[in-house]
Amino acid sequence: MKRWLRRFAFTLLGFMVAAALYVAVACALMLWPANARAPSAPTAEVEAWVLSNGVHTDLVFPIHSAAIDWRQLFPFAHFKAVPPDAEFIAIGWGDREFYLNTPTWGDLTASRAFGAMLGGNRALLHVTYLRRAQLRHGAYDLPLSRAQYAQLVDYVQASLPSGRVVPIAGAHYSNDDAFYEAEGGYHLFETCNTWTGRGLRGAGVTVSRWTPFDFNVVWHLQPAAP
Repeated sequence: MKRWLRRFAFTLLGFMVAAALYVAVACALMLWPANARAPSAPTAEVEAWVLSNGVHTDLVFPIHSAAIDWRQLFPFAHFKAVPPDAEFIAIGWGDREFYLNTPTWGDLTASRAFGAMLGGNRALLHVTYLRRAQLRHGAYDLPLSRAQYAQLVDYVQASLPSGRVVPIAGAHYSNDDAFYEAEGGYHLFETCNTWTGRGLRGAGVTVSRWTPFDFNVVWHLQPAAP
């Protein structure tokens, strides 16, 4: 019995140390960001944001611009009812099982959370058409040049399997959203926020070199004015 308790205590201690190291590394890397020499306040040529709910981040872009008309890639027919006054599109990447089975935080279970961290599930893209008023909370300004925006457009398209749009039939949280098959798989070191952060780094935005948490993504961005 004592031997079993000792093993359990060491296992628990090891888990706690690993978790603390994971968080510590994520926090430390915020102080050593990628693209640190980028202009602190570049001229914004595209109206864009990072949207955070405190855990998960999405990239938010105008529905239509010279670079792309997102309605051509994610047509309204895939959605129940897009608001007629929608101006923007939010795009996020995440764990398939978590996305489809956790529409609200009340649906979150320990087994589902641990399953996502351990990995093994394919990823999905979650796409939502937004009104401007929906950016009043949790939005961070993302000042992009046209060239940076074009890079992020390419990044999103590269996240689709072979560049093809494959909607998940019947999968919606509400009338304005839809899910799509995506490249990659979710695990402890490849989270929804690492996907967002990788896209921003590739586009030359100042962001932490590793972004497992939402605060790693938005640390170097400015909250949007209400």
